[in-house]
Amino acid sequence: MLQRERAEHRLTVLHISQPVDGGVARVVTDLVRSQSESGVRAVVACPPGGMLGEAAAAAGAEVLDWPAGREPGVRLPREAARLARIVRRAGPDLVHAHSAKAGLAGRLVVRGRIPTVYQPHAWSFDAVGGLVAELALRWERFAARWACCVLCVSEDERLHGRRSGVPGRWSVIHNGVDTARFRPVGARERRLARERLSERYGISPTAPLVACVGRLCRQKGQDVLLRAWPRIAAEVPGSRLVLVGDGPQAAALRAAAPRGVVFAGRTGDAVPWYTAADLVVQPSRWEGMALSPLEAMACGRPVVVSDVSGARESLPDRHAPVCLVPPGDPGALARALAALLADAELRETLGQQARRHAHATYDVRQTAAAVSQLYRELLGPGAVHRVGPHINRRERTGR
Repeated sequence: MLQRERAEHRLTVLHISQPVDGGVARVVTDLVRSQSESGVRAVVACPPGGMLGEAAAAAGAEVLDWPAGREPGVRLPREAARLARIVRRAGPDLVHAHSAKAGLAGRLVVRGRIPTVYQPHAWSFDAVGGLVAELALRWERFAARWACCVLCVSEDERLHGRRSGVPGRWSVIHNGVDTARFRPVGARERRLARERLSERYGISPTAPLVACVGRLCRQKGQDVLLRAWPRIAAEVPGSRLVLVGDGPQAAALRAAAPRGVVFAGRTGDAVPWYTAADLVVQPSRWEGMALSPLEAMACGRPVVVSDVSGARESLPDRHAPVCLVPPGDPGALARALAALLADAELRETLGQQARRHAHATYDVRQTAAAVSQLYRELLGPGAVHRVGPHINRRERTGR
């Protein structure tokens, strides 16, 4: 029997995640840190390697290896069997499945016998096409019955799911960032950051600098950015672009990169890049709500983002005409980036507004408290004293 009796014990939350890098890993790590600090026993099941296992353990979680590939495939039965053993070992009071693969395997294993939160972090059927997309959508529609709540990170993501026919009880809790870590710095710190980049990557301390932080994959749209870059470089001489991250498209992107582009590789700390950059860009093809733009805004950097789910919600009022571009459009992306690189005064104004907006709206403590309140509602009154602090700022929609 998967559900163990709830005698007096620490409430146990099992987080399941297949992604071990990028935004999903950072979200899971932030949640388990908050939950561990509030006395919850947080357990994380994830594949070995990547940043998540180590970061979650450092945040106070018990980490259990769950070898799982990104795609469903023929390995799914074996992966599900391994996950079933992890569920029995952890004995969770609540399961929180992050992303499509964990949502697939987790809901197949648990099938509603333990309160389950499914958090897509962007819909699986947006990542593929044709018959595969149709099968992914059918699965999401079917498996919603095995989730007490489908948790979306933006209202756009929720509406997209409902319009696509995914049923269920919905909640929207925006992504959050650690505003104590992602914060503006003074002129001296910024100068030192630029000097370090000059030493390591040969980037002039005075060069107009654009940073793109994220996994190098089709979703994040770095190929669109590379197609836009020659026009930007022509309009803003001496400008440089840095791609921070690694992923399956790294080799192809390097082969296609024009002059002036630096590949920094994977980093455990993006703050130095946000500190050094004049502008941060996220040209994604699809998202739930991208984390990198929130981090950059919290550091006081203006951002240019593609108009996908969560993008408009993440921006301050009146930023959309300047900072929002159609996805997959290198011409529009080039125009937006070149215009901002050429206007230091506008960048400063947008950066200050972005900082105030991110610190007021997207603090990770608000996100973690809202998730705790959601758990409390799903588990019932008997769990109130075991789920952490209360907050009244969670958006509840789509009931």
